[in-house]
This record gives sequence, C-alpha cells and structure tokens, in this order.
Amino acid sequence: MAEYLQSLDPRSLVVLESALSFAISPFTAPTYNLPVFLFGVVAQESSESNASLKLAQNKFTGLLGGSALFDIIWLSRHQQNWFIKLITLIILLLKGPTFFAFVTALRQRGESFSGLNVRGGDLNGPTVWSMPGGFSSLAGGRGGYEDVDAARDVEAHPRPAVVPQPVAPAPTMAPPPGQPPGGYQSV
Repeated sequence: MAEYLQSLDPRSLVVLESALSFAISPFTAPTYNLPVFLFGVVAQESSESNASLKLAQNKFTGLLGGSALFDIIWLSRHQQNWFIKLITLIILLLKGPTFFAFVTALRQRGESFSGLNVRGGDLNGPTVWSMPGGFSSLAGGRGGYEDVDAARDVEAHPRPAVVPQPVAPAPTMAPPPGQPPGGYQSV
C-alpha cells in the first residue's frame, strides 16, 4: 500500500479533481470543492518555493481531509441528477488517495503537521514540561512517588518554630489644622 501511495502523483490527482469540480459547478453540486482544489493546484506548484508557500501544502492537506467529511454531509442533504451524483462520488472517492499522496509527499520532505504536532508518526514528542510537585524521575530513589501508607519521617525534617511577631498599629494621619477631615488635599 505504501508503494502504491508513493507512486501516485499528487499534482495529477489535484488537477483531475479540479477539472471534475469545474465540470459539475453549474449544477447542484458542492460549491466548496472547486476553490479547495484550485488552492491545491497552487499549493502543489509552490512546493518548490519558499517556506511560507510550503505551509500552503500543509493547509491544503487539512482542508482536503475536512472537505471529505463535508461531502458526506452534503450528499445526504441534497438531491442531484444521477450523473452529477456519480461525478460527486468519484470526487469524494479520489479525495482519499489524494490526501494520502500529499501526506506521503510531506513526510518525504520532512514536513510535519505543526497544528497537530505530528512529526512523521511520532505522537509522543519531546517533553516540554514536568508535572509540578516532584513527580519526575529526578526526585529521589522512589521515582518521585510517595506511598500513602508509608510512615512519614517527621523527625528527619523538623519544622522551624514559628514565633508570632507583635503587630504594630498603622499610623494615622491627622488632617492639617484648619481643614475638615475627609476632604481632598492639595499637594
């Protein structure tokens, strides 16, 4: 299956689906397919260009997967002529190989789906943070975990004695002579 997907040409699939979408656009058909596939043609042509246009191929792959779900919903809610419905189903069926051809092309170039954090099938990814509270493998010989039933070693770590400090009263400001209390003061 992987060899078959690698042999598919994503550009020819997108051009074919663009032509089919254009052919059925005057009839009752999904209106979003033609713009999605035209964006795919531009994304495929720009795969050799700078990094900002390479991002377009990532976005097209996501749009293509989402539009397949929209096609299923659209087909269940709208009536079509049998011939137009056949072409719409062919477009829907071609979206699967096109999606996987684009994903394979992205993996071969080392690209990733940055929004999904998927880097070539590595779903674990690097650890960015550790859980607060000492639950890491660096905390002691127990692997960071403390048994609930284990006796605590209270004497080994005595708490410092807390000596209460007397609280001093807050200073009160008396109004200057000749002014009533509570009024605004000029500086």
